Amino acid sequence: MATALLTPEQLDGQASRLHDTQAWQQIVTGWECTAPEPALTPAVVGESSPAGPSDWRNLLSVPVDRLVDDTLRTLPAAPPHERPLPGRLGAMLPDRVHLWRRVGQGDLRPSTHLGYARQILAEWGWQNTPYRLRNARGARCVCGALISAHRLGYGSLDTVDRAGAWLITELRAQGWPGLIGPWNRAPGRTAADALALVDGAARRAASAGH
Repeated sequence: MATALLTPEQLDGQASRLHDTQAWQQIVTGWECTAPEPALTPAVVGESSPAGPSDWRNLLSVPVDRLVDDTLRTLPAAPPHERPLPGRLGAMLPDRVHLWRRVGQGDLRPSTHLGYARQILAEWGWQNTPYRLRNARGARCVCGALISAHRLGYGSLDTVDRAGAWLITELRAQGWPGLIGPWNRAPGRTAADALALVDGAARRAASAGH
């Protein structure tokens, strides 16, 4: 099964290649900048019906119905139904044991997937063994947490890649030029650092609408 073949090292490489594509750079360029609001052009008002509180709709450049529709489309998607993570024993079991949890699950935004990866790091623990999905206690590295979130039913493989690319985008903003794995096992790295990285990447992805 394809889900069992993805390793933290493979994910790291795939996310890096995605980050370096021109399409991805177009996504992340200017994500912090708020788009300027369009100027409203007052509608022409006849002399016989001067603008006033009773005909404020004439001051809008687009129909009210369209404004309502545009607003509804920009509302954030409803959060997915949350399921608790398996307990400590579940953290130590091979992830293939949990693949049944993917049945019937839809895809997620990368920011939401990152949120589940953070939950895994917080509840199951963080570890810095080079490119190991988990250690004997069930703790995950950052890339391992992304893969485990996928195997637990949170997001597609494409979402995993995009979540990894957002992590690399966050690392580049912090001045780290390499991959996620070397960052994860750098001397002095802590679990708090890992959680902060995932939080930053999730905020960055959410701000870009991802």
